[in-house]
Amino acid sequence: MKKLSIVIYLTILLFSTSCKHEKKHEEEVSSFIVTNPVRKDTLFYNEYVCQVRSVQHIELRALEKGYLQNIYVDEGQFVKKGQLMFQIMPIVYQAELQKAQAETNFAEIEYQNTKALTDSNVVSKNELALAKARLDKAKAEVALAQAHLGFTEIKAPFDGIMDRFNVRMGSLVDEGELLTSLSDNSRMWIYFNVPEAEYLDYITKAKSDNSLKVNLKMANNQLFEYPGMVETIEADFNNETGNIAFRATFPNPKRILRHGETGNILMPVYLKNAIIIPQKTAFEILDKKYVFVVDKDNVVKARQITVGTELPHLYVITEGLDENDKILLEGLRKVKNNEKVETEFVPFEKVLSDLTHLHAE
Repeated sequence: MKKLSIVIYLTILLFSTSCKHEKKHEEEVSSFIVTNPVRKDTLFYNEYVCQVRSVQHIELRALEKGYLQNIYVDEGQFVKKGQLMFQIMPIVYQAELQKAQAETNFAEIEYQNTKALTDSNVVSKNELALAKARLDKAKAEVALAQAHLGFTEIKAPFDGIMDRFNVRMGSLVDEGELLTSLSDNSRMWIYFNVPEAEYLDYITKAKSDNSLKVNLKMANNQLFEYPGMVETIEADFNNETGNIAFRATFPNPKRILRHGETGNILMPVYLKNAIIIPQKTAFEILDKKYVFVVDKDNVVKARQITVGTELPHLYVITEGLDENDKILLEGLRKVKNNEKVETEFVPFEKVLSDLTHLHAE
């Protein structure tokens, strides 16, 4: 009998302990952190893939046929306007110039003799006119020969950076053959495509001069240190993609950017009085987003929301919430709709600070 009493006592003790543990666990589970949406002006960036182009990027081609006698520059070298870069063997063109100059001298003497005879009424004025015409033709031949000789020297038309050479010294080049390319990288044109809806938002909010500052994220995910300015929008939309091309101009004083690079343009978008919530407060059902709203009686109710813009760790809400609501921050999988819970309120600013710190780590 005594043994039975001991067994009953132990059973009651274990049951009592188990109930207390379950009750304590239930209390821990039913206490949840809530926060509030915040209404504030905010800034985010639309991101567009872009192509970097030099303001001036040209091909340098031979204007005359001949052997490439000298190369005075190197690949990748910065050259100044007017600097001599290539020399095509000029011997033939020098000979043609000398011949033209000799013929001009002969025509000049002939003209002076004819003029003297005309003044003495020995020959007619028509003879003098013919002599003058022959002299003018000879001078034109000199000018043409000088031009051909000048074409054997290829000089930089502007300050820029040399590209790879397509020929080597001693090569026989034909007229029009590509020698190299030259890029003026002091300023860069950056092209990117904008969808129609975002173009309409931009064009209705842009300043009267249609200019807007943008930033460039380079291929290494670093921001280019100088902001650019949108200066040009193409006339027509691409009917296949629904996009329109923008062109932004960036200063490039350190010559970091080169023709042909790629990157991403960051275009700022300013939102006034936007409702913002942490992304972690939302869950998705059948492609629709919801949050758990806790009412004044601490009852959890699922509410559908409409996300207008997605920011790092945040959603901008266009429908479904206002700043007076309280939303569940954690434990979304542990509660059910219409369940009453205990809550602990954490201000949005504290939540945002924690998210920012976590992202930085």
